[in-house]
Amino acid sequence: MEHGGLIVAESLQAQGVKHLYTLCGGHISPILSGCKQRGIKVWDCRHEASAVFAADATSRLSGIPGVAAVTAGPGVTNAITALQNAQQAQSPLILLGGASATVLRGRGSLQDIDQMSLVRPVVKAAWSVSRVRDITSVLDEAFAVAASGVPGPVFVELPLDVLYPEALVREWYGTKSGEQGGGIARKVVRSYLSHHTDQLFDPEPDHPMLGGLLQRGRRLLDASGSQVAQVNLQAMAALTARYLRQAQSPVILLGSQTVTQARLIPALVAGLERLGAPVFLSGMARGLLGPRHPLQYRHQRKQALRQADLIILAGVPCDFRLDYGNHLNRKATLVSANLSHHDLFKNRLPKVPVLGHPADFLLQLAEQFPPEADRFSAWHDTLTQADAARNSEIDAQALEQKGRINPIHLLQTLDAFLTDEAVLVADGGDFVATAAYTLRPRQPLSWLDPGVFGTLGVGGGFALGAAACRPDAEIWLIYGDGSSAYSLAEFDTFARHGRGVIALIGNDGCWNQIARDQVEVLHDDVGVMLRQSAYHAVAKGYGGEAFLLDDPQKIESTFKAARRLAQQGKPVLINAMLDKSDFRKGSLSV
Repeated sequence: MEHGGLIVAESLQAQGVKHLYTLCGGHISPILSGCKQRGIKVWDCRHEASAVFAADATSRLSGIPGVAAVTAGPGVTNAITALQNAQQAQSPLILLGGASATVLRGRGSLQDIDQMSLVRPVVKAAWSVSRVRDITSVLDEAFAVAASGVPGPVFVELPLDVLYPEALVREWYGTKSGEQGGGIARKVVRSYLSHHTDQLFDPEPDHPMLGGLLQRGRRLLDASGSQVAQVNLQAMAALTARYLRQAQSPVILLGSQTVTQARLIPALVAGLERLGAPVFLSGMARGLLGPRHPLQYRHQRKQALRQADLIILAGVPCDFRLDYGNHLNRKATLVSANLSHHDLFKNRLPKVPVLGHPADFLLQLAEQFPPEADRFSAWHDTLTQADAARNSEIDAQALEQKGRINPIHLLQTLDAFLTDEAVLVADGGDFVATAAYTLRPRQPLSWLDPGVFGTLGVGGGFALGAAACRPDAEIWLIYGDGSSAYSLAEFDTFARHGRGVIALIGNDGCWNQIARDQVEVLHDDVGVMLRQSAYHAVAKGYGGEAFLLDDPQKIESTFKAARRLAQQGKPVLINAMLDKSDFRKGSLSV
């Protein structure tokens, strides 16, 4: 039976979509059924936010905008935090939202609210479909907008009567042919509903010639703009190459934007090697150079930026993560490449501003920069010594014993245990930030964290999206004990779908990132203390396997047992009882 949900599925299929993430609802049932019929895998989650986070992870790992579908009203409002996170992380995704039937808007129907006003501030664009024939064109536009320019989430509202079969909708509205009876008022209502339903299902498009002209105009404008941008990119790369030839202590800082074009990653790595400058990685760029590349440095970034005479920010704004630009040497030549005009000039004015894709810019720069062995060798020696000194400090702290599990030792053991195909999902505060110091992603596109919004609760959805896109990879979900509660119910999802995600909870019984400073400054632990709860029992209740880890001597054996179970498609949770740690004291950022 043909219906709007099938048309949605066919449109998604045409865009290369293989996964749909959702939490069911009567408003969107035809979408779920249609996707199943068209061979799109439907992953049903336990919270709408997890569905959107999973779509976000799919976007980042596959390069194709991920898609989530949620029901009307609370289904949409539950997704808003995840949408805002995707917007700030510049992650393209499509959220399909159910809605009340078009003729029932504002009449008190179930879950009928003004969704468009709520969603518009947190997405790049939003559409509400009011005719079946518009579904395909709106979705085509949605995919184009989500991925173009500065990528981001978009929202498509699909009312109930646009999705269900025409015969059923006509029956609901009492407009079946031959139906008689009723007074004048009833006839007027019937006539209106009949006309409205005819419009709803009218297959004829409006003004096909005008639509074709508009599309051709857009293509011409896009082509013209692309040519201008390419010329500008080459000019800015040439200017930067001149500054780089004069530099003694350059630093390149790469952010998530640099890896959004997966096909360019091998060339990007080769380009960085040609440039030969020290590299620091952040966000989704972690893992770009593997675990031990000689150009990559992991520690003392702030000191390096303060000593540098040339700084290239590739997809990195001067926000709180760089202390609003205060980490950068004021005398250094600042080059910034960014897709966002706003981010390009945020808090610091670059001497060379490059509005464009940072990977394209770096490739142009590498072409115009003659390679020279050991050009920056003295500077590399300085950074290598600083990196080694910090590693020695961390190693010493990893040896401290207070009776339970030292979090640094735990994570160092995990780092040595990781496979080359491992994908790391980060969801937490203090424990996850410690993991960022100690865990080394083995390859590009193998690290997932929320991004600049710092959202807790991404873990379950991100892990599901990673497990869907990388079925042969080992997925490690690094949880803080506080953040785990947001999405621990997704263990039920992992178990139902046979996804062998391994979750490691660093359980220190408090919101330590907040508690450490709050207690010292305000002498009050109100709101920051938790119990060292039996999260392993919760995971087992949801159908997973689980371990309580409270003996440092059993860390590696527990990891091995977890891996064996995960390889059988069983989700596993390791509840690691941690000692309190001051490893990141004074690191609170706002």
